[in-house]
Amino acid sequence: MAPRTLKLTLAYDGTGLVGWQRQPAGISVQALLEDALAAFEGGPVIVHGAGRTDAGVHALAQVASVALTVAHEPHAIQRGLNAVLPAAVRVTAIEDAPPGFHARFAAIGKVYEYRLVTAPFVSPFHARYAWHVPQRIDLAAMREAGAALIGRHDFAAFQGTGSAIVETVRTLDSLEWTGGGGPDRPLIVTLAADGFLRHMVRNIVGTLVDVGMRRWAPGAMAAILASRDRARAGRTAPPQGLFLVAVRYREDAL
Repeated sequence: MAPRTLKLTLAYDGTGLVGWQRQPAGISVQALLEDALAAFEGGPVIVHGAGRTDAGVHALAQVASVALTVAHEPHAIQRGLNAVLPAAVRVTAIEDAPPGFHARFAAIGKVYEYRLVTAPFVSPFHARYAWHVPQRIDLAAMREAGAALIGRHDFAAFQGTGSAIVETVRTLDSLEWTGGGGPDRPLIVTLAADGFLRHMVRNIVGTLVDVGMRRWAPGAMAAILASRDRARAGRTAPPQGLFLVAVRYREDAL
């Protein structure tokens, strides 16, 4: 039977996982999914994810694609996968996609959110899913600094060290703040772009928090961006506050 292409949408808790991509050691989302799908296919399969989330990073709507020859209905495959995957990984939707659809290469944008708890203590129900910043921070300064990043820029200053990516120009469409106000009400910054570099969101958030702590003035963000120097930017925010919340595709790709 000729292969068919399926588009899968997944949610997962990245705590204790080595990230999306299969690794020589540790449990990855890709490996869990490929091993579960192999039982349907009767042999090895390769699953492509839209984003290679790092160890400890979560997803509300990761997208993956896979070619299978089995004739099962999508809902039957979804039910079977969720029956064998660990509770931390759920397949929230499966649908047939056009031949050749690739979850990563067909994507035209992604949306991430980062959660911070800016209170003296963090609720135990948010500790695994937010960065606890107990110090007083200036949100107005963080908003002003973040505004300098909107648009098409070279984001090399916010790329994780050791990345092999050479083309570091991206378009950041929006950077918005919501929530906040207590140990059980995280402050959320949502970033939408046509693509993200490795650790880009976490490095931006870490730098914004440094601005909020008044280690830098808001106006310093433009100079950091222009420097293209990772050493000029701030710390890398921890992974547990980061969520992949959406992947965008052109309508004709689906």
